[in-house]
Amino acid sequence: MSDLIFKVHGESASPAKFIAKTRNFRLIIDEPEDLGGTDENANPVEYVLAGLAGCVNVVGHLVAKELGFTINTLKIEVEGSINPNKLFGRSNAERAGFKQISLKLIPDTEAPIETLVTWLKIVQERCPVKDNLLNATPVSLEVEKQYAI
Repeated sequence: MSDLIFKVHGESASPAKFIAKTRNFRLIIDEPEDLGGTDENANPVEYVLAGLAGCVNVVGHLVAKELGFTINTLKIEVEGSINPNKLFGRSNAERAGFKQISLKLIPDTEAPIETLVTWLKIVQERCPVKDNLLNATPVSLEVEKQYAI
């Protein structure tokens, strides 16, 4: 199978709000009021956590089907901690990203614990978002100046 390509584009609506578009969807990324936003929607790091949970959900159901069991419902709790000092230019002592992320899966299923242990191991190995969070992915940034004609 050839590579899948995902694209997002958008425009800044304010210093704290970005309106993104992907396929037929509009995503609003905003900061809470105490971080200068209007709290209209989730902020970028909350989208990362939601993306991780959403990916684990998809892979979890896929792997359960492959292992021959049903997940009736799957609750996912995810949280991460960030030291904001680098983001706000106060210190370079710590990295800007998450210091740690914890994710808890709570499946409603008849599968025995031994099967769930195997399931969790496979889900962790196959989740693309988790892979991106754990491993260095080349990311290039560029700037393009637009000139008035």
